[in-house]
This record gives sequence, C-alpha cells and structure tokens, in this order.
Amino acid sequence: MTQLAIRSPALLLPAATVDIASWPVVACDQYTSQPEYWRKTAEIVGDSPSTLHLILPEVYLGAGDVARIERIHATMNSVMQAGLLVPHRGAILVQRTTQGPHGSHTRTGVVLEVDLDAYDFSKGSTSLVRATEGTIVDRIPPRLRVRAGAPLELPHVLLLFDDPDHAVLGPLVARKTELKALYAIELMQNGGQVCGWALDSAAEAHLFSTIGQLTDPAAFAAKYPHAGGAAPLQFAVGDGNHSLATARTWWLQVRETLTNEQRDHHPARWALVEIGNVHDAGLDFEPIHRVLFGVTGDVLAAMHSHFGDDLRIQPAEPASLAAQVAGFGDGQALGLVCAAGAWLVQFTRPQANLTVATLQRWLDGWLASGGATGIDYVHGADVTLDLGQRPGHAGLLLPAIDKSALFASVISDGALPRKTFSMGEAWEKRYYLECRRITL
Repeated sequence: MTQLAIRSPALLLPAATVDIASWPVVACDQYTSQPEYWRKTAEIVGDSPSTLHLILPEVYLGAGDVARIERIHATMNSVMQAGLLVPHRGAILVQRTTQGPHGSHTRTGVVLEVDLDAYDFSKGSTSLVRATEGTIVDRIPPRLRVRAGAPLELPHVLLLFDDPDHAVLGPLVARKTELKALYAIELMQNGGQVCGWALDSAAEAHLFSTIGQLTDPAAFAAKYPHAGGAAPLQFAVGDGNHSLATARTWWLQVRETLTNEQRDHHPARWALVEIGNVHDAGLDFEPIHRVLFGVTGDVLAAMHSHFGDDLRIQPAEPASLAAQVAGFGDGQALGLVCAAGAWLVQFTRPQANLTVATLQRWLDGWLASGGATGIDYVHGADVTLDLGQRPGHAGLLLPAIDKSALFASVISDGALPRKTFSMGEAWEKRYYLECRRITL
C-alpha cells in the first residue's frame, strides 16, 4: 500500500459571531518591502477579530519581535477562550477566484494536514514531501520564535501534486454542489473571493486513494522514466517553504521530548496546508524578482566584469522591460533597472539551466563582497521597477519557469535555487482563514 503524507484535519473555523470580512489576511511573507500595505490592512481590520492579530507580518521581523510574539500568543489563547473559533472535522475543498492583469481565474485546492515526518527540506532529500527551492536556514530562527509556544497554527503553505489528468480534484469539484458549503468570503485588499466546502467521507476516500495512486512505485517509475529509480515524490512545496521548514524544525525539537507513542499522536507532528494540482489552469507560476538595497557601485559593470563576453546588454525602457524579459524566447535573459536606466541583459553562455541560477551564482558572491547591503525577493514586476529605480537601489527582473517541468526537475536535480518562482502575484497568495491546534 502506498504511504500517504497527508491526513484528514482537525480544524478551527471562525465562529458565526466573527465579522468574516475582517478575519482573513494575506500570507505574512508578502509585501515585505511595503509596510504601507500592512498599515492599510490594520486600518481595515481595526479592533475586529482577525488573523492579522495571530501572525507576524515579515515586514516587521526584527522590530520588537519579543513583544509582538508575546502579544500574538496571548491573542491566540484569548480567541479560543472567547469562543471565536469552532471545531470542524475533515478536509475542506477550496476555490479561490482572483482578478489579475490576465483576467479572472480560479484555483482549486484542499485544506488538510501533512506529516512533518514525511517532509525533509535538506539538500538531497528523498522524502515524500520535498522543497522545490533551496531553504535559507538563517530565515528559520525568527519564524521559529513565533511558532515555539504558539497554541495555534494558521496555514499559508501550498503543496503541489503532479496530476495532468485531473483525477484527484476534478471529481470533487464536479460534486461540490452536493457538499456542505462552509464559507464564501470576499477577501480584502484585492484578494478576490474564496469559497469552501466540507468533504464528506466518500470525497475524502477518493482524495486519499487517488493521491496514493499518483505515487504508487510502479506508476511513478513509468511517469518519470528518466528519474533513474528515484524515490517517489508525493508533494512539492509550492509556497511557504520557510514556514513549512519552520514547522518541521519545531517538530524535531518537540519530538525529542516525547516517547515513541507520544510522537505518533502529538499535533505538532502535523502541519496545516492546502494541496493543489500543479496543472491547475488557475495556477500561474510567476517569477520572484530581486531588489538590491545600499548598492555601492555600478551593478551593470559588476556583471560585465564577472560574465565578460558571455553577457549581451541592450538598453531598454523601464515600462517595457518586464514584457521583454517574459517574451525573450530561447536562451536566458533578465532585466536590470536602477536610477541610471534600464537594460535587457542576455547570458549568451549560461552557467546553469535556469536564468535565476545563472544570476544567483554571481549575485551571492557579489553581495558577500559588499556590492550591496541588502536584498529582498519581490513578487511583482511593478514593485520591482518602482523600488529598483530609487536612489541606491537596483531591481533584477527574472522570467517565469515552466510549471509542467517542476516535478521532473526536482526529482532529477533536487531543489531549485532559492526564490526561483512564486505561484501567482502577491495578492493571489493564500489568505489565513482556518486554524489548528498544535499543542496538547
């Protein structure tokens, strides 16, 4: 029998007395260079019960963390004591509809629990659940301080499975009118609408059975003939890699304090996630761009010094740079923008399979040598252009990767370079809604 890395969840949902319009807010790792977004969110929420009070937006990391984290933990306890969360047993089918530059689209997923013992973010992992991108271990400790001692978790992690035939979620969507509707919410700050339905026992049985079939060893080997007998990959982390890595790190610490029997049943062993099909038509892979701060020299000259004749540089207009990068065609190219101008930068002899990997091999060393004082990983070309053109800044616009090749790449080559892609723009990221206890 195929091992499963998932199970039916024990959830907590906002009670009927909660103003549902104020409850969900976007993932904490978004808008990290735009505190104005989070100030506006706080204005919208006001004093209403909201997941905003249960998370630490990463734009504020390092700014009074201790007091903020103590307040978050206290608020988690108070919302439970006040009866603002009610239990719900079972997985939830969710559909999120957003409006973007390419029109309206809907993404489908299921909220459930993933086994952290079946997940390993370390390099060369062969676990059922794996990171798609390199994990920056230095980013775990501040997030660990939030999770340690927290009675609740809220999920923004999205796990992907590879189902080109839509055998897993297609039948569930076809049955959604037969399922119990749990919520239909208009999300703040242009987040679109999210709807949820409770999966009944037959729907859950279908879900777990078909997920298992995808990673049956014989079927897996036939699907990935070039994998060389690699261990089956059931789920690849699409979004929230560092949040899931934090949950795994915390579980390993908790696990050491437990007996073998306690380890089997402790709630911290599991993490609440949404799973979805990488082939979902509503799922777009967007590039994650780079913004450099405190630039001390000429970025273009530094790149030319490193890559030499393997670099081809063409001046460009900032307004059209993102479109040029996206439509470049064969080969590797990125956009560079700073206060002095904008350029399309082509690598004529790439040093890696992906543009982002070619860039990152140079960029890591250049940053280490003092080329800039900081870097942020930004969702959205418009934000990158805006920030990159400010004095002392530089923006690097990257192309998207082909999502249909994701699983084959991770299976054969391991995790991609960190911050390679994003599933959608910042406003399309998962909003916090469901909760789950992670303490006894």
